[in-house]
Order: sequence, then C-alpha cells, then structure tokens
Amino acid sequence: MAKKRFLNKVAIVTGSSRGIGRAIALALAQEGARVVLNGRDEQRLKEVADELKQIEAQVVYFRGDVADADQAKALIAFTIASFNQIDILVNNVGISSRGYVADLHPSVVEQVFKSNVFGTMHPTHYALPQLRQSKGQIVFISSLAGIHGLPGLGPYSASKMALTAFVESLRIEEFQNSIHIGLLQVAMTEIVHNKEVVAADGSKQLLESRQKGKVLTMDQVAQDCLALLERRKYKKTQTLIGKLNSILNRISPVLVERILRANLHKFEANSK
Repeated sequence: MAKKRFLNKVAIVTGSSRGIGRAIALALAQEGARVVLNGRDEQRLKEVADELKQIEAQVVYFRGDVADADQAKALIAFTIASFNQIDILVNNVGISSRGYVADLHPSVVEQVFKSNVFGTMHPTHYALPQLRQSKGQIVFISSLAGIHGLPGLGPYSASKMALTAFVESLRIEEFQNSIHIGLLQVAMTEIVHNKEVVAADGSKQLLESRQKGKVLTMDQVAQDCLALLERRKYKKTQTLIGKLNSILNRISPVLVERILRANLHKFEANSK
C-alpha cells in the first residue's frame, strides 16, 4: 500500500465549502492530512466535513470571512487550538466578476479585491509564524487571467496579478525560513452548481455551466495543487494554451493583446 503523501500534516484550505476548495480539501484528506475547512456557509461546510469523515479523515471547519483580518486571525487560532500546528495553507478563496470597466459600479472592484487579495493576504500573515516553525507550505490558487488582463474580467485579472507580486515578494522574504510558496495558475474549470460572480452593477450573477470546449475538472485542479505541494515547486500553469500564453506574454505582450482582441467574441460568450 502506497504511503500517504501528507500523513498527519495539518492543512487549511480557505474557500473549501464547495468547488475547487472542496476538491483540494478532499484530495488532501485522502492523502492523510488533517484538514481545516473554511467558508461562510455553515451548512455547506458541515456537508463537506461529513464527506471527509466518511473516509475517516480528521477534519474541522471554521465559518468566517477571511477577507476580514480579525476573522482570518481567528481561523489561525482555531487551527492551533484544534491541531496544535499548521503545515499547509491553501489560499483558494476568491470571487470573479463580469463586465467591461466602463460599465462597472465601483463596488465591483472593491468586492473582488477584498475577497481575492485581502482574503489571501490576511490568512497568510497570521499563519506565517506557525509555518516558520513547521517549515511549511503555502499554495496560492490563481488563474490564467493573472498572466495577461482579459476583457470583461478587469478587476479579476488585476487581483490575480496582485497575488503574483505578493507571492514573488513572499518567496524572497521567507526563503531563509524554508517556507515553500507555490502558485497554481488555473485554466478554465467546470462550474459548480449555482456559482455566483459579481455582475457589472455590483449584484450577484449566476454562471451557466461550462459544457462547450475543453474545461478541467475540479479534481484535476486539486491534483495539480497536491503535486505543487509534494514537489515543493514554485509554479504550475495549467493547459498547453496557458503555458503558451505565459511564454508568449513574456516575449511580446502586444502580440497577446492582438490575439485576445481577435477572439473577443469568445470572451463575451463565456461571460454569461
């Protein structure tokens, strides 16, 4: 029987009441980790916790919005009280938005940055002292939108680019403390039922399921996250298109812009 890759490691997964976060939490539990779930919907958190307990995982959950500094601090304190250590932090929490910049209500940018940037920075800040002790790991769940800004996704793209800069700074600062810091740039993934984004007017908008074209499963994203952790690797960019985009953007961002303009109709179709 193969040895479990994360046996007895304590892993926090933010935004794990559904979707990619749930898939990552499940994958970690299957590999022996003790998991701390986090989200704002207690019923969903309880359902995921029950699911993990069925595979005899050690799991607890903390309901709270980690975009709030006090609640992020409380999540870390709750983890220490529950398991007395932190080995892994997966910063997965986040939301997306739809709409051209000219049409956006100012609250849209605030909502996206609060969730995607503050919701990542706050848990990281409060977890660092424990991760220094364990020589632990942080993985940031980002997006291909963090490589080059995408039409209709301005605030989302900007927030993911902000995460890249944060990761780069953190890797330099924490190198002496032997903390592994990784970045997973996720490609287009299947949409969980009733997933919401922020519409141009600041209201919530339900996304249609993605059935056209090639989309990744949430389990594929989870396995790539675990591979980053296991190998203590810096960056993983999903799909061949994503990798080509990353390379081409370093060589000629203007050319990438022209390609995106030529395919603007595809982005408009996917924004619904």
